[in-house]
Amino acid sequence: MAGAIHATGLVKTFGEVRAVDGVDLDVPEGGVLGLLGPNGAGKTTTVRLLTTLLRPDAGTAVVAGHDVVREPDRVRLSIGLSGQFAAVDDRLTGRENLRMIGELYGLRARAARQRADELLDRFDLSAAGDRVSRTYSGGMLRRLDLAGALVVRPSVMFLDEPSVGLDPTSRLMLWDAIEDLVAQGATLLLTTQYLEEADRLARDIAVVDHGRIIARGTPRELKSQAGGQRVEVVVAWPEQLGATASVLARFGTRGPDVDRPRGIVSVPVDGGVRLLTEVISALAADGIEITDIGLRRPTLDEVFLALTEDVPRHPVGAAAATGAAGEKE
Repeated sequence: MAGAIHATGLVKTFGEVRAVDGVDLDVPEGGVLGLLGPNGAGKTTTVRLLTTLLRPDAGTAVVAGHDVVREPDRVRLSIGLSGQFAAVDDRLTGRENLRMIGELYGLRARAARQRADELLDRFDLSAAGDRVSRTYSGGMLRRLDLAGALVVRPSVMFLDEPSVGLDPTSRLMLWDAIEDLVAQGATLLLTTQYLEEADRLARDIAVVDHGRIIARGTPRELKSQAGGQRVEVVVAWPEQLGATASVLARFGTRGPDVDRPRGIVSVPVDGGVRLLTEVISALAADGIEITDIGLRRPTLDEVFLALTEDVPRHPVGAAAATGAAGEKE
């Protein structure tokens, strides 16, 4: 049975650029999928296809039980969308923005006022509700935009890089709000370039590059692709970084990574604590002084780099998709 978001073979081209190239997705009801990828990968174009803002050139997509091509109006009534930039009227107050959205969706004036009050309270905006929204901070605008996407209590939410440009405090507040939505049963598709964001919010991740999904799985499954564990060594003396890398290369499943500014050398390994003691002995035998050593799981950053490091970027394609879709990927 198809999920709340189901797509098969989605294709979208802009001139000679194939921005989305045969994307398949299936997100179950109550699921959270993170679309992860670099600029120009096709993330925003995919969201626009699924939310009826663009028409696919090939393939099919069903969202909340409705076909995005044959039943676009029904899809729009069933979803909430928060794009890369806050879609609010900066001449209206926060409360007026939410009431306007409610009335545009057909709510009676009283119901729209009540829903606006509920959402302002939910997103910690009640105190600023009667201020003109152009006086809001970036974090407040993003929360207001997310509140606007929830006015009609959609069963499916699309968040396109929701925390882009936010300071760390505002980002954490927004993540808390998103986690509340998920806890209440919303189905969520999230695009992001923040690896930490995907790791925290997404139950499943699809890595997108050049319009195609190149990997998918849970955060844990994807991390295993970058090596089950990593040995990380902090050297005492910068001039010993090269020698440390040479030692770790003997134990790694692939070449070591050297972070010169931080004095750290790390390598993916296939082993546990016993291997760690062997590494320590080898470093000591070569006269290498270290200040710290440990085993750790790979980060999503390392997964992302491992999956995309050998794939050339095509900025012309990204620019073409930007011009046609109206937003950067």
